Amino acid sequence: MSLLNRINSQKDDITPPLSVKREEVSSETKEERDKSPKAPKVMTPKKKPTPPVNDKERELKNRLHKQILQDMKDINDVESIVPKLDDMAMEIIKEDDTFRGNIDRKSVVEELINDLTGFGPINPLLLDEEVSEVMVNGPNRVYCERKGKLVLTDITFRDNEHVLHVIEKIVAPIGRRIDESSPMVDARLPDGSRVNAIIPPLALNGPTITIRKFATDPFVIDDLVQFGTLTNEMAIFLDACVKARLNIFVSGGTGSGKTTTLNVLSNFIPNDERIVTIEDAAELQLGQDHVVSLESRPPNIEGTGAITIRDLVRNSLRMRPDRVVIGEVRGAEALDMLQAMNTGHDGSLATGHSNSPRDMIARLETMVLLAGVELPVKAIREQISGAIDVIIQQSRLKDGSRKIVKITEVQGLEGDIIVLQDIFTYEQAGMNEKGKINGKLVPTGIRPKFYERLENSGISIAPNVFIKEEEWGE
Repeated sequence: MSLLNRINSQKDDITPPLSVKREEVSSETKEERDKSPKAPKVMTPKKKPTPPVNDKERELKNRLHKQILQDMKDINDVESIVPKLDDMAMEIIKEDDTFRGNIDRKSVVEELINDLTGFGPINPLLLDEEVSEVMVNGPNRVYCERKGKLVLTDITFRDNEHVLHVIEKIVAPIGRRIDESSPMVDARLPDGSRVNAIIPPLALNGPTITIRKFATDPFVIDDLVQFGTLTNEMAIFLDACVKARLNIFVSGGTGSGKTTTLNVLSNFIPNDERIVTIEDAAELQLGQDHVVSLESRPPNIEGTGAITIRDLVRNSLRMRPDRVVIGEVRGAEALDMLQAMNTGHDGSLATGHSNSPRDMIARLETMVLLAGVELPVKAIREQISGAIDVIIQQSRLKDGSRKIVKITEVQGLEGDIIVLQDIFTYEQAGMNEKGKINGKLVPTGIRPKFYERLENSGISIAPNVFIKEEEWGE
């Protein structure tokens, strides 16, 4: 059975549960049931109704599409045909009276333009600068993240086939595929936005797309300060850490802004250094001249030919890098990354998922063990404490804002414990009447142990960067 037929027949394969009347299973009388306490009603969210399909609009769109194929000499010359679509639609309507009064011509033309030049119905969301994420949960439910909050949109697809067409349009240019044998895929849009797609039978609601958008113009450190993600003092400190070639790890949860922060930190790297970036799907947008971008590769249809992040980390060390930037560490590549950091590749940057700097250390220990090398825990901790200098913890708060909540120094190993010390932290003080979290980013008052290393690198940081505001008055 083909993939499309399997998706369309999915609902037919589901047998509804048998309904049983209450009177058939209960011996209570009506009076007894009336006296018994009633369970509270559970409010279930209403499903968004599927808009009715207008056959005439679909027919007009199909006829327009055929006309385009006839008129276009070069299939890539889409831009020249777009201005003519409205006139072409008017001519078809004049020739066929059945279209009059039964269609919305503008919506048909707009939908066709989105299909030809963009990514179907979600194209307006991808062009909206206020939208940071787009989530397609099947053909009839499309969500977006706007200013940190999830919003259900009024956008719909025709059917599962329409969603599949958009997925194929995304993955085909970068050599990826999605079908029954490979129902999940990671990809990227031309602007670098990250895409994940998963289709039935794994996705029960229909083909599902998740797109993490990136700004057309990459954010710089001043943007993060303006957003309240960090303070000027923290920006000065991080700038010094990158230029002094400290190894920095950015940790946080999904959607907390790790990749954005990593991209901003990468901009501090001097322009005369050779940078090698390693990612599952290329997202980083570095402004330096000498950047080599590497991207992992999934297995082919025979299940062979996969190139993992670990393979790329090993290969990058033979490419004479001044800096190695790893988009996300999630497996056995952690061991190779730590060894690289400990053997002369200072100034490396990476990200990983965790809830706190201490949790990130624990996760790194686990990931090293995934490499299949039998190392005692103390040896692993020695590798971690010797390799990583700074952990930046980022979070997305309940009000949708993204903050760097901790900048932590890895001070070393004492006994069997890795000693961590917070340099900056986020102090939360409740929420206001508008639902915004009140808080501020402050230094802890402790100067990092590697402060002399910064000075030896010719980088000077004013001592007041590390002093709490309340201490100024003392």
